[in-house]
Amino acid sequence: MFRYFKRCLLLAGAGCVLGSANFASAQAPTLNQSNLMTGLENPWDLAFLPDGAMLFTEKCKGLSVRLPDGTVNKLFGGDGYAVAAKDLVCEGQSGMQGIAVDPDFSTNRFIYVYMSSNLKKKPRTNRVIRLQLPASYTVVTDRKDIVTDIPYKDKGNSYGGPGAHSGGRLRFGPDGNLYVTTGDNHNSELPQSLRKLGGKVLRLTRDGAAAPGNRPPKGADPRIYTLGHRNVQGISFRPSTGQPYVSEHGPNHNDEITALVVGGNGGWDPRPERGVTCEDNYCGYGSNKKDGSLTPMTDTPKFKNVMQPVWNNGGESDGMGPCEFLRGNQWKSWNGALMVGMMATQELQVLTLNGDGTFKEKVKANVPTDRIRTLVQGPDGNLYVSTDSGSIWRVVPE
Repeated sequence: MFRYFKRCLLLAGAGCVLGSANFASAQAPTLNQSNLMTGLENPWDLAFLPDGAMLFTEKCKGLSVRLPDGTVNKLFGGDGYAVAAKDLVCEGQSGMQGIAVDPDFSTNRFIYVYMSSNLKKKPRTNRVIRLQLPASYTVVTDRKDIVTDIPYKDKGNSYGGPGAHSGGRLRFGPDGNLYVTTGDNHNSELPQSLRKLGGKVLRLTRDGAAAPGNRPPKGADPRIYTLGHRNVQGISFRPSTGQPYVSEHGPNHNDEITALVVGGNGGWDPRPERGVTCEDNYCGYGSNKKDGSLTPMTDTPKFKNVMQPVWNNGGESDGMGPCEFLRGNQWKSWNGALMVGMMATQELQVLTLNGDGTFKEKVKANVPTDRIRTLVQGPDGNLYVSTDSGSIWRVVPE
């Protein structure tokens, strides 16, 4: 078995069949992984249209669509794209990132992208842009920037260069609203700021306005759904309840999965406490406390009613990336489980939950080793995965 698994890793993309390592149940599916696309440049996100066509972004290039027959059309981006995104900034971790399809796409043709932009020169910003995609799938039209003020890390500091910690995931929830994840830019003031949108999860209408039912703290921007986040890389909605769960890339000592509650606080606060100093006033990798203890991802003593993580890998960060709830009997005992991609350890993990949403167990899925950037279940029930090495996989449960 070990020789076969090793050979599969070497021949990744050849359609090798991989089981589930350390599985807790004999009913876990066997996974058949193959390469749908290769040779891409930092594919960042995926989204499917009703007819099975697949939108995908490449961080430094732009937005494209792969038709069901395999034809690829470059829609919105840099050189060679049908419509120029002249303000696209690709720097560090930022560029053309999240993509989402409107639930009413069949009638309004709306799609949405999260993009770093230099339309506002000082400072540059992250934006959510709404586009229309005609039936030809060869061009986009009617650009409307529905969010223009998501902070962007414009200058480097002791913790990294420009463009770090932008968040960037877009997903429509079962409530019909658009959820947007943002990052803290290595800026200690952003996560707990009530007026600035960094370190947040936003919930919006398709026009970019605050969704009805948001309940941020008094005086806060009404678009804020939750605050107190570091760099949310994934968001998905539990099939049985519709509750949003996020996967959050932590500092060197932690990553977290959290079930969001409207108006909730994730508890991330890298500001130095009184008597403590940190380089660039950001204590995100060391201690913000007099006792020298590491800055917690969820600072329970500091914030009342803080959202407690469902699961964390306390002790060391695995570079947590995207997440996606699995749906359908084809996933056997993983039906309803949360699939999570780890970028540092280059693996795919499956978290099963109890009926009340608490953590039950974690197993590792046997797929090739790679930095996993995106997880999306397609309309065919299979899992689609983008990797930083330039591939998009199709993973079929059997």
